Amino acid sequence: MRNVKQFFSKKYFWAICVSFSLSAAIAAVLLDTFVLTHKISVEAVSATVSSTEPTTSEATASETEETATEDTTDTEPVVTDTSYADDHLSISLTTTRKYDTDIYIVDVQVSDPEALKTAFAENSYGRNIKETTSQMAENNQAVLAINGDYYGFRNKGFVVRNGVLYRETANTGTEALVIDSNGDFSIVEEEQSSAQDLLDNGARQILSFGPGLLKDGEISVTEDEEVGQAMQSNPRTAIGQIGENHYVIVVADGRTEASEGLSLYELAEVFQDAGATTAYNLDGGGSSTLWFNGNVINQPTEKGSGERSVSDILYFN
Repeated sequence: MRNVKQFFSKKYFWAICVSFSLSAAIAAVLLDTFVLTHKISVEAVSATVSSTEPTTSEATASETEETATEDTTDTEPVVTDTSYADDHLSISLTTTRKYDTDIYIVDVQVSDPEALKTAFAENSYGRNIKETTSQMAENNQAVLAINGDYYGFRNKGFVVRNGVLYRETANTGTEALVIDSNGDFSIVEEEQSSAQDLLDNGARQILSFGPGLLKDGEISVTEDEEVGQAMQSNPRTAIGQIGENHYVIVVADGRTEASEGLSLYELAEVFQDAGATTAYNLDGGGSSTLWFNGNVINQPTEKGSGERSVSDILYFN
């Protein structure tokens, strides 16, 4: 009997040890995923990339200086509550009511495709680095900004920002938005692509959330398709392209008494009605934020704060 008791005592002891080890491992993973910060300075990465690029020749540098000395005086921007216009950027904001939801549609035209930019929270790439969309917008002198794909909430999914590759691990079953150096949009299947190849072929931004909403002007989601574990009707943030240097942003309220929210199919219909040829769904729900001319335009639904802190933004300036 004593040997039996010893056997079970040892058995329970080792079971407790294994259970404790598993609990500690799980806790470590959760801390690493949601709490601990892993940060890479964007400035440091940019400096490294710049150091590997060819040095500009004296002749080219001289030409650049001559161009810079030419008259580049810009007219003062014309700004209203629903519009912005200067020599390089034109923005028009329209608010409409459809599907029992307040929907904000922003038409954007630029003279230079590089006016469409992205930024990281705290100007750093990494996990658990977050700021509100409005904070990042102000830090980057944006005129218009929306939340991005919240890359820091996941360990997978392509991340290319402003021509720099930060993460090349594909997220299975995910479509990525590729914005090339000409400012043109395309949508690719990550597991059938290579982030490095896309970068080598001219990608300037790659965002990983999805799905794609419009391809070649046709709706590419089904009426019952949804982002994993999300409700059918949600606050939404999405971006599309109408033509060369011509974009459209849609942000929709949701999960409130005033606004039900949109399904992905309804969101795609809004883009189709706006004339977009390509459109892509970004992080939504409590993350959805539209910032314009120094103000948050929509009604973010993050509990207790109104505006959720996220990893990144897309913006124009």
